[in-house]
Amino acid sequence: MQSSLFRRAGLLALAVGATVGLSACAGGAGTSAAPATSASTEESGTRVALSYPGGVLVLDGESLETLGDFSSEEFTRLNSAGDGRHVMVTTSAGFQVLDAGTPGAEPGLTDLVFPASKPGHVVTHGGKTVLYADGTSDSTIFDTDALLASTDELPAVETIPGVEAHHGVSIALEDGSFVTTVGNADGRTGIVVKDASGATIAENATCPGVHGEGTAKDEVVVFGCENGAIVFDGGEITKVDAPDQPYGRMGNIFPTDTSALVLGDYKDDRDAEGYLLHRVAVIDTAAKTQTVVDMPEGAEYTFRDLARGPEDLGYILASDGAIHVFDLEQGTFVDAFPVIDAWEGPAEWQDAHPAIKVSGDIAYVTEPAKNAVHAVDLTTGEVVKSATLDHTPNEIALTR
Repeated sequence: MQSSLFRRAGLLALAVGATVGLSACAGGAGTSAAPATSASTEESGTRVALSYPGGVLVLDGESLETLGDFSSEEFTRLNSAGDGRHVMVTTSAGFQVLDAGTPGAEPGLTDLVFPASKPGHVVTHGGKTVLYADGTSDSTIFDTDALLASTDELPAVETIPGVEAHHGVSIALEDGSFVTTVGNADGRTGIVVKDASGATIAENATCPGVHGEGTAKDEVVVFGCENGAIVFDGGEITKVDAPDQPYGRMGNIFPTDTSALVLGDYKDDRDAEGYLLHRVAVIDTAAKTQTVVDMPEGAEYTFRDLARGPEDLGYILASDGAIHVFDLEQGTFVDAFPVIDAWEGPAEWQDAHPAIKVSGDIAYVTEPAKNAVHAVDLTTGEVVKSATLDHTPNEIALTR
């Protein structure tokens, strides 16, 4: 690995005129973030970051009061940095660091930028944060909590150069091994796993359109394919076929550290118009199987609308305006909590449409049609707080 230290001076100029290559993905939604240990983050509750055209808002997670409003680019993506305080804002220059603040420090959109050509996925796991650049397929790795100690410069990073550029994702595992997708401008085919010395220990090329990443119980890693999934477990890669062939795509993955079952979005028609989906996927990482379950009638969703929460259940914010509670073990929907008005799918995936993120027992739900955000207690289904915003929310990320 190559070690380097990026200074903030001149970073924004590195990518002037660059084009941001973004595609519909879950970002950090399928990651398992290491808990922040700094005293400053222990004092702070959840902060909510919301993007809007030309800016980013920071809200207090309890009161939903707007704590900061910062100018940015017309379209940005948001991902938790994993340390309980910071959020990565994808811009044409790379991954810009948003400090969501603490009770003793105001939030701010910093000048710190991890340079990246076409910044994409952010993965936090095992105390490491990995930033993936689609334009080069380079993976930038740093200690997740290192940002908490940084003030005017970025932390030291390790950069693993990409081989052929593609829209991909990487993860650093606790034993020092490194898992990354394989592909090129013509498509994506699978993953390769390297040990701490850089030697290849496993690879698989039977995962067309590989997309997304999730780490389940016992550090079993799952990647979605256009015809199923691949599972990396105990040094071995297993291909799991979708029940629909030749096309049954899982592209965004929602795991927990305490369950062997992984929730995924699912598309069964390659030529279907729009972005609404009507089935969900469950990968059993122990049995190495995949099942697919229909959503309740009249309830569809997009890649922004799945989450995991209390009791390792799945929570899907659907087009009927309700959060549908999904028991992965039983493969059934067990409850529904009305939250927002019914909505239609976006014309383009980048367009603002309802989204959900979960912190502990609380789900944060955006309602762009009303410029609103809601906090929902998932143990009761009660909307405990709502706020009207000065802007239309698009992307959402939580600090913890």
